[in-house]
Amino acid sequence: MAEVSSSVEGRVVVITGAGQGIGRTYAKHFAANGAVPVIAELEGENGEAVAAEIRADGGDALAIRTDVTDPDSVRAMVDAVLERHGRIDCLINNAAIFVKLGRQPFWEIDLAEWRAVMDVNITGCFICAAAVAGPMRAAGGGRIINISSSTVPLGIPGFTHYVTSKSALIGMTRCMARELGDANITVNAVLPGMIETEVENAGRTDQSRAAVIGHQSLKRQQEPEDMAGTLLYLASPASGFMTGSRFASTAARRSSR
Repeated sequence: MAEVSSSVEGRVVVITGAGQGIGRTYAKHFAANGAVPVIAELEGENGEAVAAEIRADGGDALAIRTDVTDPDSVRAMVDAVLERHGRIDCLINNAAIFVKLGRQPFWEIDLAEWRAVMDVNITGCFICAAAVAGPMRAAGGGRIINISSSTVPLGIPGFTHYVTSKSALIGMTRCMARELGDANITVNAVLPGMIETEVENAGRTDQSRAAVIGHQSLKRQQEPEDMAGTLLYLASPASGFMTGSRFASTAARRSSR
């Protein structure tokens, strides 16, 4: 019986929006497990700071300023990774607009804000996935992990644009999994719950935190580290026959409010 490895040692993993927050934690965990994270971050200084943290801990990392809404910027990032490492083994579509959004009814959402959320949260993921599909096909396989949200099955009010974008990401995941299966590229979606990071969340209050935790099966605050194992698994050879699936971080009751 052939051994199935769950190691990500030496794998080149592009993580968008990894210059802060949960993406930063993803990058550090992949580096700690022997992978080479590529921090594709709009705020270039933040990306360089995360790469420096990883190198200080003895890991390897590459930071590239990347605007996921700009196909030219994404192609330049992909070309730079290929020039340095020769391949891209995994893409984690993590970049998103959320923490700066205030809670408001959908009829009060400014159209410009709606379009900005869609541009980053869904179109940006499409652009990045399209850019890595060619190199992954040429290499004989790869992994794409789309970061959706636990707000999708709950239908959290006040963030209709965010929830809509993350809902679309699940449908896109299923379509891409179908189209890329013959190329040995898996595509899965992960739905994190409410996670606190160093980035202040404008729409979160003590009351909303307590309400979310109260709906969870696991009655505690979810931490960024709670997502690491799922992502490491999905990026590893062990998940080679898992595609088109969605992974929720914690089960919750649907809200009727």
